Amino acid sequence: MLQLFDTTLRDGEQSEGISFAVSDKIKIAHLLDDLGIHYIEGGFPGSNPKVVEFFDAMRHETLKHAKLVAFGSTRHHQNKPEDDPSLKGLIASGVRVACIFGKTWDFHVTDALRISLDDNLVLIEDSIRYLKTQMDEVFFDAEHFFDGYKRNPNYAIKALDAAVRAGVDVIVLCDTNGGTLPFEIETIVREIVSQFPVPIGIHAHNDGDCATANTLAAIHAGAVHVQGTLNGYGERCGNANLCTILPALKLKMGFDDCLTDEQLTHITDVSRHVSEIANLPHNTHMAYVGMSAFAHKGGVHVNAIAKHPETYEHIRPEKVGNIQRVLVSEQSGVSNLAYKAKELGVDIHSKDPAMKLLLKEIKDLEQYGYQFEEGEASFELMLRRAAQAYAPFFELIGFRVINDRLRDDNTVLEATVKLSINGKVLHTAGEGNGPVAALDHAFRKALKHDFPEIDSMHLTDYKVRVLSSKDGTDARVRVIIQSADDKSTWGTVGVSANIIEASWKALVDSVEYKLLKDRL
Repeated sequence: MLQLFDTTLRDGEQSEGISFAVSDKIKIAHLLDDLGIHYIEGGFPGSNPKVVEFFDAMRHETLKHAKLVAFGSTRHHQNKPEDDPSLKGLIASGVRVACIFGKTWDFHVTDALRISLDDNLVLIEDSIRYLKTQMDEVFFDAEHFFDGYKRNPNYAIKALDAAVRAGVDVIVLCDTNGGTLPFEIETIVREIVSQFPVPIGIHAHNDGDCATANTLAAIHAGAVHVQGTLNGYGERCGNANLCTILPALKLKMGFDDCLTDEQLTHITDVSRHVSEIANLPHNTHMAYVGMSAFAHKGGVHVNAIAKHPETYEHIRPEKVGNIQRVLVSEQSGVSNLAYKAKELGVDIHSKDPAMKLLLKEIKDLEQYGYQFEEGEASFELMLRRAAQAYAPFFELIGFRVINDRLRDDNTVLEATVKLSINGKVLHTAGEGNGPVAALDHAFRKALKHDFPEIDSMHLTDYKVRVLSSKDGTDARVRVIIQSADDKSTWGTVGVSANIIEASWKALVDSVEYKLLKDRL
């Protein structure tokens, strides 16, 4: 059975822009445990007090499945194992599994550690031997192994021999600089597996954009211990991405027992949850778990998947907890619109003349600068109008935004909105620290009496994209507004050469969609 080893809390946190609080690390540990990961590397106790605090906090947490692992290094060459701060920190962490790294590339021994090659072998052997008297399991990360093996295979093998003599439980071959290619990985791992009696693992970095492929190649060659991070987070270009590796192992390579079917269905949610904890946008184009992983835009593709999903999908998205999505764009055909109508429960036939008119309108709008991938609520409103599936809740008469610069250098923005609801004309004003906020406040005032439910919605994101920079300040802009209430989120889009008008279009659609969905 494969051993699944996650290092998001240690290697993943070394990614630029990521810093987990102790509470964040505890949340992630439980997510990994629920996912079915066997080993969770919590960090290097000798590196900073936050890691020590995490291990202390985890003494009061219960993991249902996973084992917590402390990470460290071989002893300093001037220390005895029992006196070495790094090894003592591993033992003091309170966990029963340690993973330590040691040099296997002679260049690093002579130029980084600046000790003799024989002395380094002693460091590896007696560090592991000492830890084996104190802990249940000890893994050895053979740092820079592939670079070392390609340059001096005899010494790299001697380093692994030292670990085996010491009683190591797993030897993990590390592509630390991330530059080895998959065919090299497979050849070398197969050679090592044939020579050593202990389980062999793989730890790959992504500097050559091959970390995930390298990991799968290593497993194909006989490695049985898999290290990686969620979402591929990690130093420099990242680590092997478990969110890609795990589905590939189970669904493509026949390792059915690495996770249960139920656990695999949670991998998309776990991936996105960890992105939120890391305060990073989720990579929409990530394999298996990205929003675009099963998104179809071309009309030919949509026509085919409507008949059978396997025509353009390598797996069923439900197996990894994702969903099939059909996008509407200038590349769309009537098939896309018919698919979306069925998905949204809109009663309109693909041969209805209104569908062709709607398709032409969408293509004209996208030529102007609209995109509906992130503005699907705006598209749904257009579709329902075409199908005459609802009547607008209000009629816009006009709006105005005034920007006053005061003598004390403060700026006041005031917006007025004039609209009609069931023949009743309302004229309201609102202030804000920006034009969109002022419009939003005035708009809500006008609607609140007739539609009090708008109090439950709020703007969560606001994006502006300049569409034709060659036009300078006359360029058109596309505004995407993300809104949410206590039940869902939705996106709307507006385009204009006037940023306030573009924002207003997106804002009106956002409110209109809120009122519509509450009545469906």
